[in-house]
Amino acid sequence: MDAGSLNSSNKTQSRYPLQDQILHRRNSRENLDRFIPNRSAMDFDFAHYMLTEAKKGKENPAVSSPSREAYRKQLAETFNMNRTRILAFKNKPPTPVEAIPHEISSSVHVSKPAKPRRHIPQSSERTLDAPELVDDYYLNLLDWGSSNILAIALGNTVYLWDASDGSTTELLTVDDENGPVTSVSWAPDGRHIAVGLNNSDVQLWDSTANRQLRTLRGGHGSRVGSLAWNNHILTTGGMDSLIIDNDVRIRSHIVETYRGHHQEVCGLKWSASGQQLASGGNDNLLHIWDRSTASSNSPTQWLHRLEDHTAAVKALAWCPFQGNLLASGGGGGDRCIKFWNTHTGACLNSVDTGSQVCSLLWNKNERELLSSHGFTQNQLTLWKYPSMVKISELTGHTSRVLFMAQSPDGCTVASAAGDETLRFWNVFGTPEVAKPAPKTNPEPFAHLNRIR
Repeated sequence: MDAGSLNSSNKTQSRYPLQDQILHRRNSRENLDRFIPNRSAMDFDFAHYMLTEAKKGKENPAVSSPSREAYRKQLAETFNMNRTRILAFKNKPPTPVEAIPHEISSSVHVSKPAKPRRHIPQSSERTLDAPELVDDYYLNLLDWGSSNILAIALGNTVYLWDASDGSTTELLTVDDENGPVTSVSWAPDGRHIAVGLNNSDVQLWDSTANRQLRTLRGGHGSRVGSLAWNNHILTTGGMDSLIIDNDVRIRSHIVETYRGHHQEVCGLKWSASGQQLASGGNDNLLHIWDRSTASSNSPTQWLHRLEDHTAAVKALAWCPFQGNLLASGGGGGDRCIKFWNTHTGACLNSVDTGSQVCSLLWNKNERELLSSHGFTQNQLTLWKYPSMVKISELTGHTSRVLFMAQSPDGCTVASAAGDETLRFWNVFGTPEVAKPAPKTNPEPFAHLNRIR
């Protein structure tokens, strides 16, 4: 037997006797209702008489004579025999002994203040028109950058909406022969943005200068519907089933190729560490790729090929509080949200949502997951993780909610649907403000120059 199991057995032996002892003390405590009389207030002579002489008179009434009866009456008056109370209770009873000292019990049972339940508005706080939004499940036409600017592709045009002042600007418009726009994705700096096109090109733009920087060509043979940044690496997924890593700093931008899907790649997400890439496709496959095994000389082999979904896998979201936890959502023939350990490839849980899963977002401040859906309710559903209990369902869209994007502070979610509307939801609440550190006492005369 190892030391760990020995310690656990000792703990078990000591736990149960302690519980039994507490129960016994409680039983004795319940019986501590007797009052101890104050001896200084007792009349012991009268008490002795009542226990001896008075008892004799009651037991032998025939022996008593008139003279004895007169003597007893006189004796009764002397001892104040007519009083109704013999024992005087003047002091309060002692406080019963606690089974567990207050100091110990208060340290064991620490009552935490109940956290107030967060109010979740059931209607969108803002709704914008999104005409010509392409109603295509396999595209990714919405993204919210770190500079608090929302990018949305409407037909052949990409618009930028500044969340700080509500202003809208047009970034670019492509020709019909090259469009429509099939994907948009902000770079981590919040300034540069990648735009995938129907003709297989990917354009890089500087949103501040409002100018095009370069066009990435030659990697894909058809439309590019998914994009994902990993620092200076832009990963693209196409209808040709290819996944390509592009180093945007160099002329020969193609540095890695991932081959594993058989149909269009519609979901791409890098983990927060930048070591693992998740890809979902119209072939119902979910792949986990490890960057350490990638090679530019040959097609990269996947780390895990996960075949549990029974429809297209587009919705992907890496957990912000557990690096190896991935959530994936299936299309209309699957309707499930699945959770994966990407180190082992194990499926941790699967939940049937009842409708097509279009997009997934984790709450950055709480252990919650938001999913957007299609027919029949076209709703956004907020789940508690890991119990997957429904917290709230947000309705308002009249067509499937194809895309979602999260604000930089993690509080607001934007959703775009086939009904050509863009809605904003205050679903994740306001993050808790960290308490400021206590101010330290300034050093005396710190403002004066020191003499060295």
